[in-house]
Amino acid sequence: MESKDKYDLFSPYIFIIMVFLYILFGFMGFTYKIKNLVFPSPIVYLYIFGGLIFFIIGLLTPKFLFLLKNKSLTNIIENIKLEREKNINSAFNEIIWKDYSKSELLLVTIVIIGLILQAFNILLSGGIPLFSGYLKAHAVTKIWILSYLLFLPGINILLAKFSRKYYYMFFILGIILFALTGYRTTTIAILLSVFITLYYTKDFFSKSNKWLYILLFLSLIIIMVLLVGYIAVKSIEWQQWNLNPLELFFYRAGYTLSVFDELLNFQGQTHGTLLYYSIMGFFESQDPRIIVGTLVLGYKHSATSTIFGPSLLDFGFYALAIQMFILAFILKIMHFIQKYKKGIFTAFYAIILAQTIIWIETGPTDLVVFIFYFISLLLIINTFYKSYWLVKIE
Repeated sequence: MESKDKYDLFSPYIFIIMVFLYILFGFMGFTYKIKNLVFPSPIVYLYIFGGLIFFIIGLLTPKFLFLLKNKSLTNIIENIKLEREKNINSAFNEIIWKDYSKSELLLVTIVIIGLILQAFNILLSGGIPLFSGYLKAHAVTKIWILSYLLFLPGINILLAKFSRKYYYMFFILGIILFALTGYRTTTIAILLSVFITLYYTKDFFSKSNKWLYILLFLSLIIIMVLLVGYIAVKSIEWQQWNLNPLELFFYRAGYTLSVFDELLNFQGQTHGTLLYYSIMGFFESQDPRIIVGTLVLGYKHSATSTIFGPSLLDFGFYALAIQMFILAFILKIMHFIQKYKKGIFTAFYAIILAQTIIWIETGPTDLVVFIFYFISLLLIINTFYKSYWLVKIE
């Protein structure tokens, strides 16, 4: 496990690397002028850099706060280790994890219910949404969101806590069912979050052949991104696409950066509408991305605008700074706690990190991700309140 500590592949700083990779993908689309893409204005990169500055500040702030208080309080890391040795758990852990057979049965039940609900959702759609743009447009229902809320945390916690190999069949079945809805983001979230969970909780990522497992997982994620995205786009009845999967991938990145470029001319014009509908839009049948497309592009169209776009459109740069700071702050604390607590903490850290990486393209306009962040915040508060931890982040 020492190598894993030395090379922490999934610390929150990976988000910064992924942003630069996404810019590189967009650069490929611009360079080869895929579907007439043109380079955005240089100011786009200044706003992205500014957002990343506040993200880095958010990552460093916990360390500063805890070092500031370290003069008057004992080293809480030792208290964490002592707590583990004495098996002193929070109230939540005492209820849920004390009897492992019951907790295991509970998690399996949650995962199975999530799978059944998603299968039922596909059945109600009247076909396979992956192969029809019309069906895909109506695939995200209340049943869908409930199944996702159950399955994604359930499978991550299950795999983090238990080592039965046949549980990976639930994972594979979940990938298939959610991929059939035609939404690549949920498929990526399942794959990437489970990858992160296994990285922190399973021994095979600490062995000499760990890079083989890492390459296999990354290859699977890339293949699913290209495959699901390509099939879903080609299945849209009212559009014609002649791009290959790789060209489509680069085009999406370039197009999203182009939308962000145009969005900079409309800063602060939606006055919180995007934030409101990101939370309430699912219940009011309003997609925030359509609001972005309608305002920025001038016609009704669902448009992604990167993780930096929606907050700028709502309130301006100060909102973007606050958003990036809060995301980084929560990610950093969860990253630290999960190293010692594992289980549910690792699972939710993996979920919000995976979802935040996905937000690099789609933007923070998903109710379900806000829910996962809220649960993570509750876990942090519960941890500090019950254990009186003052974390000294290395």
